[in-house]
Amino acid sequence: MKILYFAWLKAKLQMTEETLPWSEERSDTDSLVRWMKSRGPAFAEVFSDLEVVRIAVNQEYIVGNTPLKENDEVAFFPPVTGG
Repeated sequence: MKILYFAWLKAKLQMTEETLPWSEERSDTDSLVRWMKSRGPAFAEVFSDLEVVRIAVNQEYIVGNTPLKENDEVAFFPPVTGG
């Protein structure tokens, strides 16, 4: 899976993207977020409040838990505000 980070998430984690092998441990967005939180203090902080983190799978914004496949692209970003 290709994981993308945008805006303040990218700055906090000091990376724009990474590639993770698919696994049962990360087979849906809920389990992926739980796993991300366990990766260290920066990840725990970034994913501590999901009200300020949005998720897209294959460039489609998702609401709720979504199954993931090996070649999926998962993006994490802050809510978009209009002006």
